[in-house]
Amino acid sequence: MTAVQVFTAFWGQAWNATAQQSIITTVNDFFRFIVASAYIDQLSEYNTPEYTIGRGRVAGTATVTASEPGTNVTDTAIREMFQGQLSDKTAFPPAGPNALYFVFLPPGVSVVAGGDRSCQAFCGYHDHINSVPYPNCAGCLGGIGPLAALTSICSHELAEAITDPIPPQGWYDDNQGEIGDICAWQNKKLDRYVVQLLWSNKAKACV
Repeated sequence: MTAVQVFTAFWGQAWNATAQQSIITTVNDFFRFIVASAYIDQLSEYNTPEYTIGRGRVAGTATVTASEPGTNVTDTAIREMFQGQLSDKTAFPPAGPNALYFVFLPPGVSVVAGGDRSCQAFCGYHDHINSVPYPNCAGCLGGIGPLAALTSICSHELAEAITDPIPPQGWYDDNQGEIGDICAWQNKKLDRYVVQLLWSNKAKACV
């Protein structure tokens, strides 16, 4: 992706609760900051002759309440919800080469994808859709608080989606995976947000 356009979708009535509204605000503020920050600039080492990675923007946000994810939701159900919203032509912006959608599930909802379950095997995953369960389980906290874990996970998936939009057709190491996987749960503070370190081919280290 050359100029990522992030759209955030919060699925379920639970996001309308007062306690969850502050999470939505934090997540959207985080994306507005991160897509136009030095975090994106450092990805320029992964430029190719055809693609130059630049800063992006937030394309919008929505809370989806026409359907509910339930307490256990499959990747298939997430994609069906997404396609339904996309076909509506008013809820979600149209797909495109720089469009990146983040679907957030409320606290207490588990995701099952490819036979694996969130908190046990993954904390988020991506192609042009990023599915992010709320990290209120030990397996996805990484020794930090839920909001810090959430921004760390989002930064991980954002960087990987930009450098490897359709895994593993972009930058991918056959042994260790994508640039976030290699540095999983190694974090730093950028402005007021916790973000994950990323693998740098140039530095041969997580930076």
